[in-house]
Amino acid sequence: MRDPSPPPSPVIDLSVPPRESLPALLGRLLYGSYAWAVFLLIALVTLLALIVVPGMDRRRHIAGVASRLILKLLFIRLTLSGAQHLPPGQCVVAANHASYIDAIVVKAVLPESYAYVVKREMAEVPLAGLLLKRLGTQFVERFNAHQGGRDARRVLRTATSGQSLLFFPEGTFIGKPGLLKFHSGAFMSAAYARCPVMPCVIRGTRHILPSPLFFPRHGHIEVELLPALAPAAELPPEKAAAELRQLTREAILQRVGEPDLLA
Repeated sequence: MRDPSPPPSPVIDLSVPPRESLPALLGRLLYGSYAWAVFLLIALVTLLALIVVPGMDRRRHIAGVASRLILKLLFIRLTLSGAQHLPPGQCVVAANHASYIDAIVVKAVLPESYAYVVKREMAEVPLAGLLLKRLGTQFVERFNAHQGGRDARRVLRTATSGQSLLFFPEGTFIGKPGLLKFHSGAFMSAAYARCPVMPCVIRGTRHILPSPLFFPRHGHIEVELLPALAPAAELPPEKAAAELRQLTREAILQRVGEPDLLA
């Protein structure tokens, strides 16, 4: 894989970029501060509501309303296409991952019945961890093989019980644009549950809050839902999952507008 430039430094640089004027920088910092204030206020109110409100469906509805409100108050235009591809029944959604705000975006556009599947480290993040737990999020260990295996089996049981799931199959994101390797969890879940995988393409979030930028920027986000892919009925689950992973990644790569980091 060719990498023409080193990865960005994790240190937040507030100096003026070569092509950014001082007024533009001040405007970005002002907007970013406002964005964080809005996010923290709505997140706190939402968390309080999720703690006291009974019923998973009600809590997920509240989270969806809060996600849409955040984007509206931040003047971020969000457009959705391909909603007609959403299956009427159980489905596994696999989306590309480019920014911390991806989870807010998909919660704003997907039906409330979907549960996140995210890395276990998020369970320990103050505020976010408790919020995710109250939404029935499935946490998966990435580094401990034993715990990871137990988590994967639990997710499979959740999928085979009929729960629709949302995965970011790359598992993480980096500062450089491009599509990373897809892990198999989303596709094993769909293959064993015998339900379709719907590729979800997210564009624009990397511009709004790229890693490791701390202050969000204003922008436009597009979410495109692609035709669902059914697991091959004639194949055993492992082979059907491998085929689904390849087809899903190819479909997202064609539409995301970013390079293939495996090429």
